[in-house]
Amino acid sequence: MSPPKLVLAVIDGLKPSELERAVSTGRAPVLGMLMERGTYVDDCVAAFPSVTPVCATTIATGERQDKHRIAAMNWYSREESRYVEYGSSFAAARRLGFSQQLTDLVYNMNAEHLPADVPTVFESLDDAGLRTAGTTYLIYRGRHEHRPSKETSLTRLAATVMRRPIMGPRELFYADLYASRETGCTSRLGLPGARDQHTGCVGAYLVEHDLFDFLLFSLPDNDTHSHEHGPSAQTASIAEADRQLDRLMHAGGGVDRFLAEHAVIVVADHSHAPVEHPIELVEALGDEVQVLAPARIGMARSRRAAEADVAWCPSQRSAQLYVLDEGRRPELLGGLVAAALAADGVDLAIHRGGNGDAVIASARGTLRFRPGGDGAVRDARGVTWSVAGDLAAIGAVVEDDAFRAPDYPDALGRVWAALACPTSGDVLLSAAPGWEFPDWGGVDHVGGGSHGSLHAADSLGALVYCGVDPPPARADDGAWSIADVTPMVLRHFGV
Repeated sequence: MSPPKLVLAVIDGLKPSELERAVSTGRAPVLGMLMERGTYVDDCVAAFPSVTPVCATTIATGERQDKHRIAAMNWYSREESRYVEYGSSFAAARRLGFSQQLTDLVYNMNAEHLPADVPTVFESLDDAGLRTAGTTYLIYRGRHEHRPSKETSLTRLAATVMRRPIMGPRELFYADLYASRETGCTSRLGLPGARDQHTGCVGAYLVEHDLFDFLLFSLPDNDTHSHEHGPSAQTASIAEADRQLDRLMHAGGGVDRFLAEHAVIVVADHSHAPVEHPIELVEALGDEVQVLAPARIGMARSRRAAEADVAWCPSQRSAQLYVLDEGRRPELLGGLVAAALAADGVDLAIHRGGNGDAVIASARGTLRFRPGGDGAVRDARGVTWSVAGDLAAIGAVVEDDAFRAPDYPDALGRVWAALACPTSGDVLLSAAPGWEFPDWGGVDHVGGGSHGSLHAADSLGALVYCGVDPPPARADDGAWSIADVTPMVLRHFGV
């Protein structure tokens, strides 16, 4: 019989090879026990772009962005004629406006950008009458209202700016801004380096007081550590995440007793790849293409949008270009693709073809595809596609009608979802290994690590599950995606 409760632990950027190293060296004993007692998957595929807002939403909804509409870390709202920025860096937030960035991150992502008809795991379980709980995570939307916390002098100060109530799980602890009850746990307003310990503190309190059936246990500090020090330095940050899992289980009487009462899923939202060079894409577009500069005032924003040709949206090892004049899209599209592919560090340029096909272009050739059709091939998840052009564009092979692209896992499904997303750009770019697009603040992670591309280095994260059954399709084909997590959670609870 399955344990009645479930903990979903999301370790941001957890790279399988580094998890294995942390376990083998004794730095992550709890994760090691979960791997030993449960099932370990070393190739769970992220969304594309493989950046946290897109992937966190896919985990929390079980949908890709063709449904959930969270397009990237930074994207352009055609409806509002402005850039949306979820927190690439302090410098990017300063360039685009702190107030708007915080509003987009804390409020709009859940209340406006994520469609109301795409339920989160919290909403689905709330509707079923289950006790839901969550620590600081980008997607928190549930059925219970929470007002800004005024527990400390710091949170009282923050509440003068962050004034709105939000809808979340029954028990919500979002940095120090929202807390459904006093726990004595603090996170310095969610600053990196304090977030994992805040999650561990809150989680232990929730276990001790038996306050949940489902808990999303967010451990984001591994990502920040990897950005700064590179993926090969993850052992230290994985060890810290492991300590918080141990703290959670200790509050429940130790590992054995805890696992008798709780199923556990540990998942990475994406992986990490080393970064050695920045990509100077705007310069590569040339003087003949006018790029929209950020503007904070509505009138100035509209005037600049009318004068510009494209909006430029870098998202770490991915980026997007939005053509601002609908009538000039066919004219500009080919030139943008050619200029991008000519730039050092750009691996793939992705766009819609004139007949609605998806197009992946690279220096190795051009591949066109669409779902279904005559002479279709089948991907690892059993989806059929009509494919034409150069398989070499993404190093793909077809054997007995089975399509594989080892360097770009689940490439067709992920690209199609990205292009079908109503808020995506007209040209999507994926960086080559070792390269990254600097953000609007000029910040990159050269010398450290990053993610975002379609490449396997960014896209294959770790998954461990214990006490919960896999979806039947994945038990058969093993083609795991982060989109499988919420369906697995719901199935565990019979929802």
